[in-house]
Amino acid sequence: MENVIVAPVHKIIWQLYGSGKINKSVLASARHASSVLSPQAQAVWPAMIAELPQSLLSRDGKPTYAETAVYAAIRLYAIHQQGTDTCVYAPAFSRDGDATGMSLFSALAYLRQNETTRVALDRRVQPLLATTNIESVIQSLAHLVAILKANQRAFQIDYARLGQDLYYFQMNYELANQIRLLWGQQYFAIINQPTQTQLEGKKD
Repeated sequence: MENVIVAPVHKIIWQLYGSGKINKSVLASARHASSVLSPQAQAVWPAMIAELPQSLLSRDGKPTYAETAVYAAIRLYAIHQQGTDTCVYAPAFSRDGDATGMSLFSALAYLRQNETTRVALDRRVQPLLATTNIESVIQSLAHLVAILKANQRAFQIDYARLGQDLYYFQMNYELANQIRLLWGQQYFAIINQPTQTQLEGKKD
């Protein structure tokens, strides 16, 4: 599967983070707008339209799969970034092998080791893995990001890769099943403790 969403989301997040000079007004608008069609989401439109290839933009006002996925990824990042100056986004993969980020569901897998959070997490994750409705999935992801933020602020999440997952999730039933299996594999994996680098996050 081609990674057409990763680069746009990556660029938009770094623009909004601004090397620590966070664009709080745009992020606040994104947090409060659950859909790219919401009036408050208009604060994100300029960056999104500038970074997405023309072929992935809507021509009739109905959000494309790409626009839905990119906006959702930015909103989830905005929810996580609130209240902290350290960037909560980082790629989970890099050519030189020094990536500090991880997938959202891998981070949730660490939280799941704690019995006090496992029940609440499973209650959110299991219905998410059982649906192919993109609106329900995105809403569930917002709740999961809030849980992660409340319990472990140090993890840096690869929101660009999550946006890519959401893009393909909308394509067809087979691809949605592949993405759900991927998330389930990450979430239910038997894992080692996170490295100190992953816990501390990348300092900018």
